Amino acid sequence: MDLIVSAGGIARFGKLECRCALGRGGVRVDKREGDGTTPAGHFALTEVFYRPDRRAAPSTALSVTALSETDGWCDDPTHPDYNRRVRLPHPARHERMWRDDGLYDAVAVTDHNSNPVVPGAGSGIFVHVAGGPDYPPTEGCVAFAMGDLLEILAGWDGGQVVILAPGG
Repeated sequence: MDLIVSAGGIARFGKLECRCALGRGGVRVDKREGDGTTPAGHFALTEVFYRPDRRAAPSTALSVTALSETDGWCDDPTHPDYNRRVRLPHPARHERMWRDDGLYDAVAVTDHNSNPVVPGAGSGIFVHVAGGPDYPPTEGCVAFAMGDLLEILAGWDGGQVVILAPGG
């Protein structure tokens, strides 16, 4: 079953229809690092991470790993680790996966720009927890209320995340 995400911030997954947050720059086919857009396209979910100090492991068919304070994600297009999970401290620019704001209390990784990794084509496109009840924009990810995210992960059967471009 696919997760269909419209550029207007509505997602459908089987019988679930819910709101989601998208990138502050909207949805674009030509995603670039740092542009704040959510990439349009078809993406697999590859793995799930969670904060073990805040919640139990999500129920899902995907591989699930507990985060630690040393987990990061490289977003430096000049570094060989670009768009990959890294251990902190790390010499290149990165984001911390162990966040205080709860966004990555449960987070699924998409395969956007992963095979092959193209420097500058965008990194760390995740499906994660929304930043609040008003669904503030993301830096390019797709974000859901925790309950909706957990329902999606529990029902995941190897489908794709289909992010529709405006007008799509």
